Amino acid sequence: MSQAFDVIIIGAGAAGLHCAWQAAARGLKVIVVDHAKQAGKKILISGGGRCNFTNLYASPENYLSSNPHFCKSALSRYTQWDFIALVEKHGIAYHEKTLGQLFCDDSAKQIVRMLLDECSQYGARVQLRTEIQQLEYDGQVYQLTTSQGPLQAPQLVVACGGLSMPKLGATPLGYQIAEQFGHTVLPVRAGLVPFTLHDHDKQAYSELSGLAVDVVASNARASFKEAMLFTHRGLSGPAMLQLSSYWLPGEQFKVDLLPEVQVRDELQSLRQERPKLGLHTALQQWLPKRFANALVATQQWPDKKLADCSNALFDDIAETLSAWPVQPNGTEGYRTAEVTLGGVDTTELSSKTMASQKQAGLYFIGEVVDVTGWLGGYNFQWAWASAYACAQALSNAAESKLEHVNKADT
Repeated sequence: MSQAFDVIIIGAGAAGLHCAWQAAARGLKVIVVDHAKQAGKKILISGGGRCNFTNLYASPENYLSSNPHFCKSALSRYTQWDFIALVEKHGIAYHEKTLGQLFCDDSAKQIVRMLLDECSQYGARVQLRTEIQQLEYDGQVYQLTTSQGPLQAPQLVVACGGLSMPKLGATPLGYQIAEQFGHTVLPVRAGLVPFTLHDHDKQAYSELSGLAVDVVASNARASFKEAMLFTHRGLSGPAMLQLSSYWLPGEQFKVDLLPEVQVRDELQSLRQERPKLGLHTALQQWLPKRFANALVATQQWPDKKLADCSNALFDDIAETLSAWPVQPNGTEGYRTAEVTLGGVDTTELSSKTMASQKQAGLYFIGEVVDVTGWLGGYNFQWAWASAYACAQALSNAAESKLEHVNKADT
């Protein structure tokens, strides 16, 4: 015999757990199933283990989607302040790090525990180590055959995320369910991910691994002023992760290595003040020594005294430092990506309820949907907001069905 519920939620991550307790709080019988051994695995590793759970400045402009207006409704009805209130209700201490990013003072475990406590309080059941073997819809209810036995419910929520970080258990299940019920899945790729460099560039900057510089990274679609970090394989750090979501394979982008310095003017002033100073030494006043030396080597700038440097050389240096060209070999892919770009086509979902417009009782929330936030707590805020919108709709749908049954009985 199948165990019967009002709602089955697939995925015990941020969106799934938040939706579960919100729906249960509205009187629904809810079960969350996940193949993982632990709930909220992505939450636990986020923010270096302290969970960047939202952003003070979260707004629709911080999200990518082929349908950019889709996220507006959910984000406006469950804001960062709503989630902050929940965090404060549970006595979790937090702090702002940079650019509105909020982190737990202690541990990401507190956020997972908070969500599980809310589920427990309202009776939402969280069932882990559960593989979904078959999913069917008989016109009334969804029938799930699982490794822990059959389940059924008239409403099904897909909250099992994207393909990022497969070591945490990411699978294409959410996309497969979408396609099973006639939905379009837009092309997916890794987002918020480090870049890899071609061998010749990797060799040129191989000694810089671990070095960080504050930059402005830009392409035709976006610009971010944050830190860039050299790695053994290429370039990482917030500026690179942010730009990766706006980058397409084969493209070149530019990096302003000294956004706060007017390089040409500074070099000319320095030439007047210290004409005997060597050019290479002068560049080390603004750039870390190792990086300055690597740039000098790759650009083949002569090690002249400033007095012997021409204005044309200063122009070349200024242009290179303000628009250092980067031609990535690619990215590190889903292995280290924080999010998955693309996903379930939002034109086939209700922006108010997250409900399928093709299949009765089916909902998609969180990362599986074609809505991707910036680095810095924005993707968690989408998880919370889309989950809340869905939970309200689940409750309304259940009430509507109950009214219909009661009318039929009378």
